[in-house]
Amino acid sequence: MILVTGAGGNVGSELVKRLATSRARFRAAYNSPHKLEKAKRDGIDAVQIDFARPATLPPALAGADRLFLLATGLRGQTEGEINAVREAKKAGVRHIVKLSVIGAETEGFSFARAHRPVEKEIEASGLSWTLLRPNSFMQNIANFYAPTIKSQGAFSIPSKGSRMSHVDVRDIAAVAQKALTEGGHERKIYTLTGPQALTYAEIAETLSSTLGKKIAYVDISEEEYKKGAMASGMPEFYADAILDLIQFIEAGKAAQVTSDIERVTGTKPIGFDRFARDYAAAFRS
Repeated sequence: MILVTGAGGNVGSELVKRLATSRARFRAAYNSPHKLEKAKRDGIDAVQIDFARPATLPPALAGADRLFLLATGLRGQTEGEINAVREAKKAGVRHIVKLSVIGAETEGFSFARAHRPVEKEIEASGLSWTLLRPNSFMQNIANFYAPTIKSQGAFSIPSKGSRMSHVDVRDIAAVAQKALTEGGHERKIYTLTGPQALTYAEIAETLSSTLGKKIAYVDISEEEYKKGAMASGMPEFYADAILDLIQFIEAGKAAQVTSDIERVTGTKPIGFDRFARDYAAAFRS
């Protein structure tokens, strides 16, 4: 049986959809009581889990032999996931698929420093494993920038014209499903990217074409970004982590394009033009 942690998030929810239409036996673990109850109403074997409360892990892991590992929040994430690896080993889990981040091996920015110690714990655990290192999600464009795109026809983030190969979470979930349900992915590290490295100006052009109205991209300073993020309720430590990631991107380190998605799934990765069409409703008033 597969235990999917982070089942209510971007990737986890897509993975649950895929597993629900397959013959795989799985259990979905949620932090949100609301998402937990909805999953149960939908007939999913679902449990509540809190990485900050270790006592919630053993019941969730009972009977599982494969684990999709993802905690959220950054603060406390490393410790929570390391503890989950140790509990998984005690529970008899044989294979862990860990959702990490592009560039984790460098430990050169905040998110990499949060994920790499967990990767090391998994590698030293004696268990079988697969590490997924995706680039930034295309869905983040909708999650974070749709409000101003709808209200102002514009979005802003520091970039200095840098390129990034955003990846669709549906492709990440497809790779995760393969790694969890098929052999041949043991001790493999997959860097998951979209098919193109785009600038935010090019993303704005695609959105403009798809939505039939002008969408502008505004390159702002890091100071302006942090001020706006905190004004909208983002904790300062998380805003600083995002700025750390932005500097990683501006250094050209998130522009690589890999073939790992096609190699694992047999299907070319989703491009931003298709994403824009599929999510067009999220950007319309």
